[in-house]
Amino acid sequence: MNILLTGAAGQLGSELLPLLSAFGRVVATDRGTPDNAGKDWIGLDLSNAGKLEILLNRLRPELIVNTAAYTAVDQAETDPEISFEINATLPARLAGWAKRNNARLIHYSTDYVFNGKSDVAYLEADTPDPQNVYGDSKLAGETAIGASGCRHAILRTSWVYSSHGKNFVLSMLRLARKGLALKIVNDQRGCPTWARNLALASSAVIQKWQTADFEDGNIQNYGGVFHYCDDRVLSWYDFAHKIFSLAVDAGVLQKAPELTPVPSSQFPQPAERPKWSVLNAQRIGDAFDIHPASFEQSLQTVINKIAGRNSI
Repeated sequence: MNILLTGAAGQLGSELLPLLSAFGRVVATDRGTPDNAGKDWIGLDLSNAGKLEILLNRLRPELIVNTAAYTAVDQAETDPEISFEINATLPARLAGWAKRNNARLIHYSTDYVFNGKSDVAYLEADTPDPQNVYGDSKLAGETAIGASGCRHAILRTSWVYSSHGKNFVLSMLRLARKGLALKIVNDQRGCPTWARNLALASSAVIQKWQTADFEDGNIQNYGGVFHYCDDRVLSWYDFAHKIFSLAVDAGVLQKAPELTPVPSSQFPQPAERPKWSVLNAQRIGDAFDIHPASFEQSLQTVINKIAGRNSI
């Protein structure tokens, strides 16, 4: 089948690209074109509705995988228009085209749609209550996709990291190399998730869609909103401590920096962050036999990849 992958240069998109090729021809698109881009790569500003429509009508994808997102959480507070354009309007356009052309859509959302005031893992059915513009825009994207009536799966996740791109793991390693003592927030908790595990979960969804008997009246079990995250609940401080421990063992760092746990009140930011970002992944397990991957093994693999590259 023809597949359109948006945001292909990002953490998740770059992990998805080789996996999606197993299902058909993949046309990858992002704002820029990397040096190693293949012939089926298109540089495109996705906020340009006209050019996006032309691309969709030319490619006629049977599956759209939308990883494009505006993730500058603090900047969204002062630039909400761009946040909503990418996180809400773009998914609405993709979903509308998918509905009109009988295509499927996979889209990604965030734990930030919740207010973080719970103390149990959030279910898909729990009422969203975003506390910042970024969360508002991601929820608006979810709502637009659902309202379109297209066949879709929305995968909510949390604290995504990888060996490339912009993420907490690479930021911590860069700071550690400066030799400074670090203060890390210890009152926000979530489930760090390796981008590749989220990509593998997406691949399993697609495979199920291809093989499931949708004549059994249970098609709704394979669509809608699903939660996926890896298997450990940690604070940012706990996460940083584990990163540095593994980095020293792997030779990425000579020594771990001095760490001090602090409350988030010591780091005031324009956007409020949820204190509790833990997602219950039971529904995706029941529908697709997808279960949370090991945080320990995943982070070890990422650190080993960084060590092998010897550059961050």
